[in-house]
Amino acid sequence: MTDIIVIGGGIAGLSAAARLSEDARVTVLEMESATGYHASGRSAALIEENYGAVSVQALNHASIDYLRDANDGYLTQRGLLIVAEDHDGAAFAADVKTMGVTRIKATEACEMVPILDPGQVHFAGYHAEAFDIDTDRLMQDFIRSVRANGGQIITDAIVTDIRQTAQGWVVKAGEEYTAPTLVNAAGAWADLIAGIAGVTPLGIVPHRRSMARIAAPGGHDLSRWPMFFGTGESWYAKPDAGALIVSPAEEHATHPHDAFADDMVLAEGLARYQNMVTPEVTRPLATWAGLRSFAPDRTLVLGRDPDVPEFVWCAGQGGYGFQTSPGASQLLADLVMGRPPQIEPAMVAALIPDRLRP
Repeated sequence: MTDIIVIGGGIAGLSAAARLSEDARVTVLEMESATGYHASGRSAALIEENYGAVSVQALNHASIDYLRDANDGYLTQRGLLIVAEDHDGAAFAADVKTMGVTRIKATEACEMVPILDPGQVHFAGYHAEAFDIDTDRLMQDFIRSVRANGGQIITDAIVTDIRQTAQGWVVKAGEEYTAPTLVNAAGAWADLIAGIAGVTPLGIVPHRRSMARIAAPGGHDLSRWPMFFGTGESWYAKPDAGALIVSPAEEHATHPHDAFADDMVLAEGLARYQNMVTPEVTRPLATWAGLRSFAPDRTLVLGRDPDVPEFVWCAGQGGYGFQTSPGASQLLADLVMGRPPQIEPAMVAALIPDRLRP
């Protein structure tokens, strides 16, 4: 028997387990053969504090010091650049307002990213305070914390049954595991896990996002380039290990599964990227997709279920899982352990599952 079972070994489950393990015995169940297999292993891995809904930004602010300072820090400066054609002025102005960038000259943008086509870039905005996150080291450090505190992480643990008894939750995942408290950090499978447990789902829906890795355009050194976006996040490109990740940034509602890229959608996104740069796009080195899961109001769901308080939600991270993980996991642990949360009450109210119940 353990105190808390966490279902899901992505960044949400691992960070929550690490925080909870400071006060309780925790067991993490991950259905895949390795942690971080699905959305967590397919993340753009960037934090920009002004990105996301107001409640997401509150978690970003609560996370940035940890990401910058804990364990020698996990951040490397990247920067964020938005570029737009002459007919996209209104959309560009909206992005400037919502993403906190500062207008710069188109020529400055082309200096930052020399493959941009000067004939296409009419508007540009830049924000230096956007950072790459060392996602693998962050996850591994959370894993080390769980184990150092006496917790365990079990892979290949496919949950087939969950029932609540007088002794607590009994979760069958090959073997049976029992605990008074169950944390649902199952990502795209969060509503499915709730249903198996007899808890009313919250309407969390996974959305596919496709990505391609292409060789460094023109043989450039991309290491100092910012991540750059089309207006309305119609596409983005991010340097990664000497290559460039390009995504159409689509959100296609789907079902929980091991996602793969949609070739047609990916081709359309690459065409939008191609329209703004001069080098011809060659055959991708690799393609893949991830599932970003959203609650109906597109913000995270953290805390005890109002109808079944022994069932705890840690879900709906969308594309914000890594950047919010320190703040979100601390809030979750505070709520589960009955401590006053460290973020303001209005933001807590915007994040707890009560808001989604009639």
